[in-house]
Amino acid sequence: MASSIFQSFDKATSAATGAERLAALRMELARRGLDGFIVPRADEHQGEYVPASAERLAWLTSFTGSAGYAVVLADRAAVLVDGRYTLQVRDEVDLAHFTPVAIADTSLEAWIEANLPADAKLGYDPWLHTADQVARFEKAATAAGGTLVAASPNPLDAVWTDLPSPPRAPAAVQPLAFAGEAAEDKIARAREALAKARAAALVISDPHNLAWLFNIRGADVGHTPLMLGYAILPAEGRPTIFVDPAKITDEVAAHLAPLADVAPTDAFVPALEATARRGAAIRIDAATGAVALKQAVEAAGGKADVGADPLTKMKAVKNAAEQEGSRSAHRRDGAAMARFLAWFSREAPSGQLTEIDAAEQLEGFRRETNALMDVSFPTISAAGPNAALPHYRVTRASNRAIEPGIFLVDSGAQYRDGTTDITRTMAVGAVSDEMRDRFTRVLKGHIAIATAVFPKGTSGAQIDALARQALWQAGLDFDHGTGHGIGAYLSVHEGPQRISKLGTVPLEPGMILSNEPGYYKEGAYGIRIENLILVEPRDIPGAERPMLGFETLSFTPIDRALIEPSLLTADEIAWLDRYHAEVLARIGPAVDEETRAWLVEATKPLA
Repeated sequence: MASSIFQSFDKATSAATGAERLAALRMELARRGLDGFIVPRADEHQGEYVPASAERLAWLTSFTGSAGYAVVLADRAAVLVDGRYTLQVRDEVDLAHFTPVAIADTSLEAWIEANLPADAKLGYDPWLHTADQVARFEKAATAAGGTLVAASPNPLDAVWTDLPSPPRAPAAVQPLAFAGEAAEDKIARAREALAKARAAALVISDPHNLAWLFNIRGADVGHTPLMLGYAILPAEGRPTIFVDPAKITDEVAAHLAPLADVAPTDAFVPALEATARRGAAIRIDAATGAVALKQAVEAAGGKADVGADPLTKMKAVKNAAEQEGSRSAHRRDGAAMARFLAWFSREAPSGQLTEIDAAEQLEGFRRETNALMDVSFPTISAAGPNAALPHYRVTRASNRAIEPGIFLVDSGAQYRDGTTDITRTMAVGAVSDEMRDRFTRVLKGHIAIATAVFPKGTSGAQIDALARQALWQAGLDFDHGTGHGIGAYLSVHEGPQRISKLGTVPLEPGMILSNEPGYYKEGAYGIRIENLILVEPRDIPGAERPMLGFETLSFTPIDRALIEPSLLTADEIAWLDRYHAEVLARIGPAVDEETRAWLVEATKPLA
């Protein structure tokens, strides 16, 4: 059986350390004259995947989710999480010292207003929060009768005795054949956007945008090929990239030489201040730009224009080469998934497999493509009640045997030509009528998104309900968005596009998203069906306005053993049969005979 080289199943944190670390932080806060401190799950770039040196929330609380906050006061501490992690947080933190709070019920600002004592000083690290966040925190602290205070350097770092060093991984060039557009042309387009915004310069604080603009990739964080750093793009003149020089290989230096100057990271703030002293407007990304950047610009006499980084939208709309790269990556990944599912169907009935066995074997099949750069996130390999945790991460301590019932695997890969993300839910042995009902309702929602046709200008929020309708009819729902954006050999979670109640950005041709409705029964099982989809124009005879729809990119069988056919319409059955026929046609020629024999059975018509 394969073993993992891209994932660790050892839990790096323990709730047992919570009391000691909390006490140490409180002592440091008292020494600095602070009554409390906000600890986000963020780095200086507000990233989802952060280096080990930025895992402050996990170090303090042992909560390992990808989003959340802790607020530490003298007599209480809370860990605030969104709907993905309300169950997980209770399993991971020391409940005697940290109180889990669901952000859906109590926002961070509401908690501060209700709990911060009058006259208290609440600290925050200005490099770990955006200007908008700080404005909201400040309003809440003031309403409580307290004060929000910038605390730099970070007081938690002062008590983190084995704080890891920042990453220094070498960067690499993303070939033009995969990037699809020369960096010079991207820079020209970015300058056109700057001119429209009447900004003299753009601060690039998002490493994804840095990578995309200059056609480079890195290895500073797990599962996303990022080089952590900054850049300043002036309306005129050469851009400057600020990064640890150790990351710049000879190849990358030669690639960047015609495009930009390269300077060490510690030259970034002085350069930003020098630009600001000219008095012009400087665009700072509202989503990833730390409030420290705004404060530096304003202190130097410049105007901080906090708004959307135009590169984010440009990056989201994939060009022809990126679209074809994604199709190629999904054909390759579909073959690996087929091999895995065929293997799983043979091995799972024995009762000898565990969640880790499955995760390692799936990674092994992807590695055998000889194109795998990394997994795109830690595989969610979840049996039984663990599948009810939408973002469950298996460890050696939580590792369950795969027993009769439902098994869910949500996984993805990073290839040079594209990023993948796919979820399949499988029956192991006999399943209940309730499981089949819930799975089929999720499938109906998935098909509704896959077949949706909508006018140009439609946002993700306007179609999100399509994925939930069949669940709503049974009094059910799920607590995460239906779909997130996907990068091109970049982040598996990319904005601004999304299909969710909060997805206000219009969907445009070239955007890639996930289609992943689900259902979760706490303590019992979970279901999710996920494919990636590409927004494309739809030519409708007689249409009076431009219309859009989705091309499905992922091709992996959907387990027919979990489907209750009587709940599907004739059109839904026809969609499933067409999809399975296409899976066989696309993936069948790319797999071995044993896998192909399984694939033929798995893709038979439902009717």
